[in-house]
Amino acid sequence: MATIWLFGANIDTDQIVPGRYAPYMTSEAELGKYPFIEARPEFREQVRPGDVIVAGPNFGCGSSREYAPRALVAVGIAAIIAPSFARIFYRNALNLGLRLFVADLAQSVRDREPVTLDLARPALTTHDETFALPTPPDWVRQTWEEGGIIGYYHRHGHLPLVESRGAACCAPTAGCAPAAAGCAPAACCAPTVGREP
Repeated sequence: MATIWLFGANIDTDQIVPGRYAPYMTSEAELGKYPFIEARPEFREQVRPGDVIVAGPNFGCGSSREYAPRALVAVGIAAIIAPSFARIFYRNALNLGLRLFVADLAQSVRDREPVTLDLARPALTTHDETFALPTPPDWVRQTWEEGGIIGYYHRHGHLPLVESRGAACCAPTAGCAPAAAGCAPAACCAPTVGREP
């Protein structure tokens, strides 16, 4: 059964994977050996696919190294739940299909207790209680299901929220002439969550 790995606040990418264990210093094939190798040495031996990380605020702060979330994907972490995430870690995790939920559960669960993660509801259930998790937007859920942005693109032929072959388009911004059927050209779209301006 899956278990919880409980961490505190401000877990930075150097704690997740120290720089000297970067794939270009070791190898891509060995990346799954190094998550928390110094911060929690038992993690690498005891983590199992489907386990869940619950942490305090600002998870993933520090450098922008993408191999930190990639190492967590490699060992099969099902989700990370924290009150907040460093912005670039959040973006890297989404790109890789690593599920992140913004919720403050660190004071409500115990380290290594058995847990069930229900992605359909979504909810986290321990022996004592069920905690509702925020429902992600459909495009985020679809990105997770495809294993990340690249998988999404390969399957759909476009990035999430980008117009393609009659897909819903965004509203025109001020000073932008609307295209046919009231849709704005992609270059005129106002920035939205999930699309860079």
